[in-house]
Amino acid sequence: MFRAEPVVEMRDVSVDFGGVRALDAVSFRMFSGEIHSLIGENGAGKSTLVKALTGVHSPSSGQISIRGISAKFSSPADAQLHGIQTVYQETDLLPNLSVAENIMLGRERHGRFGINWKWMRDDAEKALDELGLDLDPRASLGSYSLAEQQLVSIARALAARAQILILDEPTSSLDQEEVSELFRVLRSLKDSGVAILFISHFLDQVYEVSDRLTILRDGHSIGEYLTDDILRIEAVEKMVGTRRALRVNEPAEEEELCESTRSSGPFLKARHVGQAGLIQPFDLDIDEGEIVGVAGLLGSGRSELARLLAGVERSDVGHIEIDNQAIPLRSPATALSAGIAYSSDNRAREGIIGDFSIAENILLALQAERGWMHRLPKDHRAELVASYITSLGIRPANPEALVKTLSGGNQQKVLLARWLALAPRLLVLDEPTRGVDMATKAAIQRLIAELASNGMAVIFISAEFAELVRVSDRIAVMRDKKLEVVLPNDDLSEERLLAVIAYGRGADSASA
Repeated sequence: MFRAEPVVEMRDVSVDFGGVRALDAVSFRMFSGEIHSLIGENGAGKSTLVKALTGVHSPSSGQISIRGISAKFSSPADAQLHGIQTVYQETDLLPNLSVAENIMLGRERHGRFGINWKWMRDDAEKALDELGLDLDPRASLGSYSLAEQQLVSIARALAARAQILILDEPTSSLDQEEVSELFRVLRSLKDSGVAILFISHFLDQVYEVSDRLTILRDGHSIGEYLTDDILRIEAVEKMVGTRRALRVNEPAEEEELCESTRSSGPFLKARHVGQAGLIQPFDLDIDEGEIVGVAGLLGSGRSELARLLAGVERSDVGHIEIDNQAIPLRSPATALSAGIAYSSDNRAREGIIGDFSIAENILLALQAERGWMHRLPKDHRAELVASYITSLGIRPANPEALVKTLSGGNQQKVLLARWLALAPRLLVLDEPTRGVDMATKAAIQRLIAELASNGMAVIFISAEFAELVRVSDRIAVMRDKKLEVVLPNDDLSEERLLAVIAYGRGADSASA
């Protein structure tokens, strides 16, 4: 099935940004007539590799070859001249123009009196026919669905004589029927000799459509495998790190965390809550004093679940009950009024305000809740801030220090203090220990356990399975935008959790 010589080969390619190495001596290859998947977690280097291959970034070292000939791309247009075309998750076409105009944009054929519209439509129709697409080239592109627009993007690449097609998360907004149609088109292109790079967070789809896969982690190439030769559980282990690697950041002391205090029944019930294109409808109960971990690969829906429960995203189906009363969570403000506080995984963009002081950041949500016309008394402000600085070990301990001067771990502590000041009933934490040092990680884990022991419920999202198993009472497993199962943490092992993430509910069979 594969040609002896790769159509694309990257040898020891590195990419640096201001002294930070985003891609470290990565080797990668593609063959004509194959679908090759590139997989890895956030920050693994997938986007950097694609941008190095398509002329967006210039490698600081290494070599790129196309059909055995060394190539240096100064721009995406330069890469396109070598037959490399990219179709992104968000199409860059023009919905106000016709299908034919989008397919042939920049490559229109001209006659004596300008563009020959018949020739252009014929060329577009030929590209559509080669893909088996029944679309009207005269129709406005905007009259078609997102999935059909993506197929038009592929037809545009084909009309440009693409021999190397890169698809960046093409299925993230598609339903199952649309995914099946896309895969039919990709298999047809593969059979015609096109080399296809398929980038996706959906492991099931990777195994369904790809012949070969390459795994990246932390800017390094972990390996290239024929898809049939590597089990899904092995792929997940290599993406996130082996069990031993996961334990590197575990607290050194094996002290017992506080046991949570459980109520007689759930105080929060999510019933058939979901949003089209974001996450499939799910049911979830949460008890007071319970820590519910959320596990899953990037793109699985773990953050989307948190954002729906916290009112950041609005559910278009189902409802949420608190104390058996339906509560419409239309915004983070209404969620806060219901006792739900949310800490985003992006503390720089959605959390801390760098030019504010520690004190101002801690008091921000509490003051907003009271209203800016009802300022907190000065003595109360100082006492409250001092208590959180001390209890959370925020350094420096100067409440007037600007937050942007703090380390990432101390910024995370400031953000936690902000929400704890509201005394919520449910604290939703998305990756609260990511990017912090080992001591801070242990301190945050202890704090979460103490909060639960005092009756606060916690949703705890982490990419580190060992941390979830250590901290959580139950673990909700997300796969492909779906809540797959909620596992009780009764002697739950990392291996069992990893297997469910890789295979779903049928993990016990542990087959590919």
